[in-house]
Amino acid sequence: MSDVIVIGAGAAGMMCALCLLRKNRSVTLIEKNEKCGKKLFITGKGRCNITNFSDVEEHLANIQTNRKFMYSALYGFSAYDTVDFFNSLKLVTKVERGNRVFPGSDHSSDVIRALERGIRDEGGEILLNTTVSRILVNGGENPKIKGVMLSDGTKLFAERVIVATGGKSYPSNGSTGDGYKFAVSAGMEVTSLSPSLVPLNSGDKDILSLQGLPLRNVGASFYRGKKKIYSGFGEMLFTHFGVSGPLILTASASIPPSYFEKTEVLHIDLKSALSPEELDKRLIRVFEDNIHKEFKNSLGSLFPSKLIPVMISRSGIAPEKKCSGITREERRAFLSLIKDLKVNISGLRGFEEAVVTKGGVSVKDLDPGSMESKKVKGLYFIGEVIDVDSLTGGFNLQIAWSTAHAAAEHIGV
Repeated sequence: MSDVIVIGAGAAGMMCALCLLRKNRSVTLIEKNEKCGKKLFITGKGRCNITNFSDVEEHLANIQTNRKFMYSALYGFSAYDTVDFFNSLKLVTKVERGNRVFPGSDHSSDVIRALERGIRDEGGEILLNTTVSRILVNGGENPKIKGVMLSDGTKLFAERVIVATGGKSYPSNGSTGDGYKFAVSAGMEVTSLSPSLVPLNSGDKDILSLQGLPLRNVGASFYRGKKKIYSGFGEMLFTHFGVSGPLILTASASIPPSYFEKTEVLHIDLKSALSPEELDKRLIRVFEDNIHKEFKNSLGSLFPSKLIPVMISRSGIAPEKKCSGITREERRAFLSLIKDLKVNISGLRGFEEAVVTKGGVSVKDLDPGSMESKKVKGLYFIGEVIDVDSLTGGFNLQIAWSTAHAAAEHIGV
């Protein structure tokens, strides 16, 4: 029997286990995969964006769901505390563009190794290739946790059980929604689940022909009727199924998932740094500089070569028309196309490609200061399994670190 059983050796689970061990609690960390931190290994394209080196208010501003719930946990363990914590584990860190924090080596394996080494050095027990089939609860008027049952029928007992199983994103790494099942069995609510920070599908054939083309410094917008419900600026990527890249992932997290249940239109501003008046002057200059050339051969200074055929096709201007013959109306229509390239979006990609899960264990059933269930004493939920999600840039991992620390502090008192 351990003081605490932690289910899931991902970011939140390993952090919580180590914090508890440092408070002299005996801990058994259970992981169904063959090694710890499988999803953590692929975060930040294998570099692991540990956190965002900014204050609590900035982290709160980037949270998309249940921001107020995270107030206590983030102030209890901030991004600055996270960096200090990893530095105490002898992990060198560095801060890059957008205040993103990475290990100095650029290897996510070093983050995992630091946590795992810390747990073992403190005497923690790690059970790999071990699956929890259900949690064990003493019933009655005041339900209390008593342990877990493994898939082989073995029962492990503890006064506290912490569920850190992650969400449903990247199921190939073990995130198959086990924690939601445990929550429901404890009488807790699980909100609607959907992929977030995920690419978008499109069936537009000309857009799909742009596969592999990145765009920088572009604007992206979505509307509901005439109301703009999302507007962003940055980098995006055309793919074999539609669109992706940081700008698109942020849009997917910022807009309610139900919005994408029917076909919607993505509006791309290819020259967002230029006002319509400035762009018009530039088009006039381009056509004057290429006055004797055909329209199709005049656009090299405006767009990447792969994009040019799509812009010509959508412009309505004959490809062979001489620039000297382009009318004012044609130029203005072309300007509108550049400032508003429309892409039909047919839905979100699946959990297999989502960075995080939107939805999860309802925060109404959790104590925000400790992450303890309000329904079952001694049962805690931390990390992605709870209904809190944020934008890219290290903010989601900070939710994992902060909720893990909150639970450990409560138990360790």
